[in-house]
Amino acid sequence: MKTILLDVGGTFIKCSDGREIPIDSAGSRESIVASLREAVGDAGAAAVAIPGPFDYGRGVFLMKHKFASVYGESFADIVGLSGCRCRFIHDVNAMLLGEMTCGAGKDVSRVALVTLGTGLGFSIGIDGQILMNESGGPKLSLWNMPYRDGILEDYVSKRGFLRGYEGITVKDLADMARSGDAAAAARFREVGGILAEAIAPIMKEYGIECLLFGGQISRSFDLFGPSLQEILPVKRISPVSDISNATFNGLKALLAQ
Repeated sequence: MKTILLDVGGTFIKCSDGREIPIDSAGSRESIVASLREAVGDAGAAAVAIPGPFDYGRGVFLMKHKFASVYGESFADIVGLSGCRCRFIHDVNAMLLGEMTCGAGKDVSRVALVTLGTGLGFSIGIDGQILMNESGGPKLSLWNMPYRDGILEDYVSKRGFLRGYEGITVKDLADMARSGDAAAAARFREVGGILAEAIAPIMKEYGIECLLFGGQISRSFDLFGPSLQEILPVKRISPVSDISNATFNGLKALLAQ
């Protein structure tokens, strides 16, 4: 039986066969269902990484800010895989599972993962087990931690890096920093310092030995990483072993369980 691996985001579904299917997470039920069915294709089973809130045990959508039009519905029923083998995992947990199984977190007792992109994700693994909440999502959240006049995600995510900049991407900002733009370089150091101070108590409480970074912004680790290394008492801080395939590596590990 063919199994498809899917990394479901808010604008695209990345498929293990190389396809990227557009999806409008704020769209109608019909458009979301059509995109999901196109992604599954002729597969008879699926392993799916998807953000929460989501019931990962039953495979049911529980999001209201995204995928609201399919709230309370079963992924397997929607795509016609009811009764077939479908596994689900939070996207950040998937990335951490892959790293713990065959990546930079292998053979590490206490490891944490931060994902940097449009949002801010976080997951912890202790002695080979990922810490989860009741629905299967990460046990701890960083994104909504109070910070200054808002929440941490306002300062440590895409919008945090690009505060005061318009019409550019974080990659553009990184290119500017590497080309000698002092203000751009300072922004990366600033964001790294903000994150380090925010998570330092968590690193200490859980005795984290290895802190990993995933997501597209982690490609700029050379610019923000030193700020974390100066502040955090963690033995090793680095990007994940394979930024492009970290989530799929986690889905493969999930199927092997």
